[in-house]
Amino acid sequence: MAMGPEAKVKADVKRLLKSMNIWYYMPVQNGMGVVGIPDFICCWKGEFVAIETKAPGKIKNVSANQQARMAEIKRSGGYTLVVDSAEMLGMQLAVMRVVKRIDGACLHESK
Repeated sequence: MAMGPEAKVKADVKRLLKSMNIWYYMPVQNGMGVVGIPDFICCWKGEFVAIETKAPGKIKNVSANQQARMAEIKRSGGYTLVVDSAEMLGMQLAVMRVVKRIDGACLHESK
């Protein structure tokens, strides 16, 4: 069976996360959990990172529930990213690495 556009992005993101040794969990969306939870819940060098994936070109299609969950995560000090490709995620993580100096001593100021 052919993979849909968003499923391909998720598969590419999984490969990238694994290659960077970033721990991740993909919550099962079955109606029993939190509505709007991002696709990937990650821990990277001690930082909480939630990633919502979208099909290419659909990055603006974040639902109200997804926006609410991401705002809650940010208020709690976590990072949230919305990406439509693994390349975009790689660039955003590279920026985080530079800004937060994640590879060295982590800075824990307000996010």
